[in-house]
Amino acid sequence: MDTYYNPADLGKFGEIGSEAPEMAKKFFDYYASVFAEGELTAREKALIALAVAHAVQCPYCIDAYTSTCLEKGSNQAEMTEAVHVACAIRGGASLVHGVQMMKNCQKISM
Repeated sequence: MDTYYNPADLGKFGEIGSEAPEMAKKFFDYYASVFAEGELTAREKALIALAVAHAVQCPYCIDAYTSTCLEKGSNQAEMTEAVHVACAIRGGASLVHGVQMMKNCQKISM
C-alpha cells in the first residue's frame, strides 16, 4: 500500500537544495555544526533529535534518528524514555494553553 510518506524519499533529502543551492548549503553546514560533538555527545544529540522528531511528528526524522540512536549506542529503553519526555512536554504545552481558554471564559461570562 502506498503512503503519503515514502521512506525512500528520505534518501533524496540532499536534493532539496537543487533550486536554492546557497541556502541549502547554509542549512546543511549549520545542521552538521549542530550535530557535531560539543557539550553534548553525538548520542545525546541523537536522543534529543528523536524526541523532537516525535513531537513534530516527522516520520522521516523518526526513521533517521531511530537508526542514528542505535548506531550511537542507545537502546530501545532509552529511546522510549526520550519519546515519553517529548510527549510530556508536548502534552503540558497543550494543557497550559488551557489557561487562555479559562481567561476567555471568565471574560465572556462577566
